[in-house]
Amino acid sequence: MNPIIESLFDPHTSTATHIVYDEEGGHAAVIDPVLDYDPKSGKTHTLNADKVLDFLRTRRLNLAWILETHAHADHLSAAHYLRQQAGGKIAIGEHIDQVQEVFKKIFHLEPEFTTDGSQFDILFKDNEIFSIGKLTARAISLPGHTPADMAYQIADTVFIGDTMFMPDVGTARCDFPGGDAYQLFSSIQRLLALPAGTRLFLCHDYPPAGRLPVLQTTVAEQKAHNIHVHDGVTQDAFVSMRQKRDAGLDMPVLLLPAIQVNIRAGQFPEPESNGVSYLKIPLNQL
Repeated sequence: MNPIIESLFDPHTSTATHIVYDEEGGHAAVIDPVLDYDPKSGKTHTLNADKVLDFLRTRRLNLAWILETHAHADHLSAAHYLRQQAGGKIAIGEHIDQVQEVFKKIFHLEPEFTTDGSQFDILFKDNEIFSIGKLTARAISLPGHTPADMAYQIADTVFIGDTMFMPDVGTARCDFPGGDAYQLFSSIQRLLALPAGTRLFLCHDYPPAGRLPVLQTTVAEQKAHNIHVHDGVTQDAFVSMRQKRDAGLDMPVLLLPAIQVNIRAGQFPEPESNGVSYLKIPLNQL
């Protein structure tokens, strides 16, 4: 059974949120939801997440899952807010504990912050099968961008997170803590071994001038045209390119606030004695 898919795009973070469901009045999963954040004021709001909730209500959908492809560095997750408003289980790859361990040290988080992934409802293992109503889904581990990256396959469709972008944009960076260009190449080859017509839904698009955002591609298109990993590109060539390119990239604008929230499954840090939650800015650490 093929999924029905509604994709929403946030132009401020270039992020795609995908709503996947079996039928009207049935069950849905929301993949990579966005919590709006103003880095100048520190204010959050829920415009993007409320669009998701409106869609769920309009289609009379029961939210079964809130799926994170990884702990994002470019937007804050609205997973916690969606669960509060509509229910569902928040899930991510089982290796989120490695990401939490690294960033607990970088941010010198409170001793009570656990690095076992328990902030999430479900930690998926590679090839784990789960259901979205009448749909059967499979979690696919794709480390490289981060250790915890997961894709989610439903029939002929895979939601691939940041592993690859549109063919004219290329592939994900590997210079975050725990990233590894060799692993990313292997993960990409796993995706490219799928049937040529498999649809690949992206978490981001950063279109070059003159092109509007596009949120899906195919295995065949990636193999033929991806500027970083088209057919014929060797592992050594890819790793050399990726390492050289990553060395010149700036950190994402929202990395510091996003990671602190996203390793908590979208929750803010516990409020301090004045009732206010605070995020940290570690100096000279990244």
